[in-house]
Amino acid sequence: MDDTVLLKWVQQKQVTVPHLLLKHYTKLNMNETELVLLIQIQRLIDNGDSFPTPQTLSEQMTLSIEECAEKIGQLVRKRLLSIKNKRDDETNMVYEYCSLDPLWLQLIDYVETEQSEYEGTKTEEVEGQLFQQFEQEFARPLSPIEVETISMWIDQDTYTIELIQAALKEAVISGKLNFRYIDRILFEWQRNGVRTVEQAHAHSERFRQKTNLPINKEKRQTAKQSENIPGFNWLENL
Repeated sequence: MDDTVLLKWVQQKQVTVPHLLLKHYTKLNMNETELVLLIQIQRLIDNGDSFPTPQTLSEQMTLSIEECAEKIGQLVRKRLLSIKNKRDDETNMVYEYCSLDPLWLQLIDYVETEQSEYEGTKTEEVEGQLFQQFEQEFARPLSPIEVETISMWIDQDTYTIELIQAALKEAVISGKLNFRYIDRILFEWQRNGVRTVEQAHAHSERFRQKTNLPINKEKRQTAKQSENIPGFNWLENL
């Protein structure tokens, strides 16, 4: 191959087509012909032709001038392409130009909606697993009030699901498996700035160590009577 020809080929501008567009163009109510037409329009705009005509596009494609004009109209109606007016400050003349901004805005909106729906589905699955975990620990179906309580922890109190699971585990360890006790645990953690499971574990461990400090003679009998109680009762005096 002639080096001059190869050099010209290397120096040619490249048209970048986002992977997201190739993946989702059908979701934007676009077919393959319209996709290629938009790519051609973008190429011509990049080369300095801000308003590619149906004739110019027809020369680059297998479509007739009439078909190109019709497709451009369809793209405008689908809000994938816009034709705008702009005034030249030097000549004071108004000229038309094509913009693919509507296409990119629709693509961004679709991707964001898809991600939001995915996250919503994922959240529903995780919440469903949380309810199942409570039912397993309580060995019975939850009452409507108990279901509402868990929902309020998530929606109103904004406790994370992981933190609620940790509080449930603490209640099991302490032998106090009831919603009032779990609610007190979550409130105590919130009051002490506990936001993560790691912080919750550290907070609980500090209370365990605190309850293991030497006690006076008057409390020894009480402590001895409590030896057979599982876990610890660090929320007793809240």
